[in-house]
Amino acid sequence: MKNMEEDIKQDRAWIEINLENLENNINEIKKIINGKCKIMAVVKANAYGHGMINIATKLNEIGIRDFAVATLSEAIELRKNNIEGNILILGYTDFKDIEYVIKYDLMQTIVDYEYAKGINQIELESKIKVHIKVNTGMNRIGTSYSDIDKITEIYNMKNLKVLGIFSHFCVADRTKKEDIQFTKKQIDNFLNCINQIKERGYSTGKIHIQSSYGILNYPDIECDYVRPGIIMYGNYSSKGDKTKIIPNIRPVLSLKARITTIKEIEKGESVSYGRTYIAKGTKKIATVCIGYADGYPRNLSNKNIKVLVNDEYAEIIGRICMDQLVIDVSNINNIKQGDIVTLIGEETEISAEEISNKADTITNELLCRLGDRLERINIKQTAFK
Repeated sequence: MKNMEEDIKQDRAWIEINLENLENNINEIKKIINGKCKIMAVVKANAYGHGMINIATKLNEIGIRDFAVATLSEAIELRKNNIEGNILILGYTDFKDIEYVIKYDLMQTIVDYEYAKGINQIELESKIKVHIKVNTGMNRIGTSYSDIDKITEIYNMKNLKVLGIFSHFCVADRTKKEDIQFTKKQIDNFLNCINQIKERGYSTGKIHIQSSYGILNYPDIECDYVRPGIIMYGNYSSKGDKTKIIPNIRPVLSLKARITTIKEIEKGESVSYGRTYIAKGTKKIATVCIGYADGYPRNLSNKNIKVLVNDEYAEIIGRICMDQLVIDVSNINNIKQGDIVTLIGEETEISAEEISNKADTITNELLCRLGDRLERINIKQTAFK
């Protein structure tokens, strides 16, 4: 008997997750970093749209014991689903909720010196585990690398157990001379800060600064952790990105939906809202049950976007709707109601990088926008060759 619940998951639109490719990508990252350095897997934003618990569970199974998330709620969700190891909250946690960082055995980022002082004034049952964020030039969060007195004072605060210190690059993905110079300046700022802390007699704890492009373009920095995000999921942030190291990463995610109706329209007839597509001749069209409410960007309307149907490319026509879109299947034979359409996959025309480029954004955003209405389904075989 068929599993009804599994059938329902694939009755409309869904995401397929290839955990073999995830493991491959972790192994590719391990080839780049030195043996003493560990991977802190970034699983924030529902693991970049891939399904946080599913991804983190697989990572635990293959030996990853360090994770980074953006929020307290994400961290608690990991713990409640039996994810083992260290979990670092990269963002701000309100003072009233700090007790939960201790309760769930998490690590909190110290977003600046004033934040550290605020936590230190709270009556807590035990010390809170923290990593100090150092601002080396991005100017988002963190205590300035030059404020050594303030940083070392954080190490002395009675409520804080400092287990690490880190920073973040802002142009490590760029190859222009001025961007490389800026990134090297960030590295110098960070390492000089670390050395001054050590010279004052403090143990810094674990140090880390490299996220995905830091790993690929600046692999020789000696740190305790790297924080892979987008490359762990088998993608680059932008189409055509050039990197010093080119790993054999494979996309973990593909996006699929079903055809609901097929019809013919005549020359002069229009498709979808706004009548932005007018047929120049007789066309066979199909409606696909996925739309911008699922996270597929509306601004891809009328941009010659391809999808894959029965191993043939078809083009999206007219405006993408909330729950549906329309494709031109005039050149595809044997198409029928219920056929599967692939909207994101490894194929060049429908890669996440290609689609995000045409949506005028980055792959990270495209994947993170994929909504909860889409079921995440593990596939057993290697999908991408």
